[in-house]
Amino acid sequence: MPSAVIAITGASGSVYSVRLIDILVNAGWEIFLTVTREGAINLKLECGMTPKDLSKKYGLRLEENQNLAARSASGSAKFDAYVICPASGTTIGKIASGISDNLATRSAIVALKERRKLIIVPRETPVATPHLEAMAKLSSWGVVVLPASPGFYKNPKSIDDLIDFVVARILDQLDVDHKVGSRWTGEEVS
Repeated sequence: MPSAVIAITGASGSVYSVRLIDILVNAGWEIFLTVTREGAINLKLECGMTPKDLSKKYGLRLEENQNLAARSASGSAKFDAYVICPASGTTIGKIASGISDNLATRSAIVALKERRKLIIVPRETPVATPHLEAMAKLSSWGVVVLPASPGFYKNPKSIDDLIDFVVARILDQLDVDHKVGSRWTGEEVS
């Protein structure tokens, strides 16, 4: 069974993680969830649930963000992917600086040191120059920087369509087959 560490941090956009988790769990993935204090605030505001609610709904392994002895804090605990969605500017800056003061940042540093798939999904806009520089640094180290920027060329009809656009890009990076949204065929323009 493939496994992933998913961290929800303090940027708006926790709905992306909830949708991603739904699809991954239904595809047979085991998920280890970490939610920062600020991430929990946004999860409640945007999705009406707590980290425990989310964990219970999908049967996730909820790891406390302050527990640096948790499984996802160790390089010997192998995961197929690490996804920080949404990734706050503070979290991005800490990772780019090598700061691992909580489980969300520690698991990302583990992904870097073990050369494993790490995807960060920034949502904040506009982006501060220090965060742009941090993202460029992380990208040069092989991190996938996947901003939550939905496309409009498929004429989305709902907010769910916009969410699925971003989640589909994350799933593609994870090599997960999916039917989320539609793919560009080249025949859309006549």
